[in-house]
Amino acid sequence: MLFKNPYFDGDDVLDMPLEVPFPSVDVQTPLTLISRCPDHTPTPLVDARNLAREKGVSSLFLKDETGRMNLGSFKALGAAYVIAHEADQAAPIDVEQALKGRVFVTASAGNHGLSVAAGAQIFGAKSVIYLAETVPAGFADRLREKGAEVRVEGVDYEASMAAAANAADREGFTLLSDSSWDGYTALPHRLMEGYLVSAHEIVEQMPNPPTHVFLQAGVGGLAGAMAAYFRERWHDSPVIVVVEPTYAPALQASIDAGKSVFAPGPVSNMGRLDCKEPSLIALKGLARDSNFFLTIDDDLASETTKRLADEGIHSTPSGVAGLAGFLAGCHFPELEIDQDSQILCIISEGADA
Repeated sequence: MLFKNPYFDGDDVLDMPLEVPFPSVDVQTPLTLISRCPDHTPTPLVDARNLAREKGVSSLFLKDETGRMNLGSFKALGAAYVIAHEADQAAPIDVEQALKGRVFVTASAGNHGLSVAAGAQIFGAKSVIYLAETVPAGFADRLREKGAEVRVEGVDYEASMAAAANAADREGFTLLSDSSWDGYTALPHRLMEGYLVSAHEIVEQMPNPPTHVFLQAGVGGLAGAMAAYFRERWHDSPVIVVVEPTYAPALQASIDAGKSVFAPGPVSNMGRLDCKEPSLIALKGLARDSNFFLTIDDDLASETTKRLADEGIHSTPSGVAGLAGFLAGCHFPELEIDQDSQILCIISEGADA
């Protein structure tokens, strides 16, 4: 389903707590800190010419985040950046012990937990990651390899996040969520700032600004950060489409309701995007910056994963959801996709993420 954002270039204002900030567009701080990481190199922008010809558009570019900092997803730029910033503020003599005694806790459906665990390990902190009962056991093993303590609690992501927040209050941990809510915005705002590194790379790598950008969203952190930066650099020229699972349209439902709402539904195979409640920072930004919201079904996401593998890029239904949104979007005349269109999509994670 395609839904036009009534807040883009409109006079209406989303019902939102006043203290919730818009996403940051300050890329210099994350660029400086991330550049110090020995595993950091820009990820490639792939010219998917075969798919472009197949769909009858001028060009299709895919930002391939599958190898980001050996963690396999864009999330490497988020929590690890927040922890690096905390360490930098501590002005340590010994960087590896900068955050000794600190414990960062979060819930994760996947890659965010790895970023927290990796960042904590680098700077001498500890990490506790809560997983819902539906998260595959193999992922817990990957977290433990990064030094994390893994706790399984809750039937879904929202329940595991509640458990993590309770643990932070009870045990004095620092809660580092990739979502934001009323009263909790500072760390997730900085976390989203880390994602600007990828957006900045895209702007530098694109031969010309795109006409259309398709951004997949769970709680909306990646989409909100990238949309804000693209508007800063490319202004109103690209049509920005936010893509969500049909079973988890948290952002679209909230835009439709005029306020943040819970969007219940079955479990989606786009597990990293299967979030039923939006990040308030992302919601506020996307209400300002996005043109459309589009929901896609699980079958299309699976088919797109296989199609992309034929091009040599191996991802997941979550990772290809933006591309799947473009494939679906070709059938909507409102998007005005034609032979002159230049499309940008993000492949947000690798097959092993």
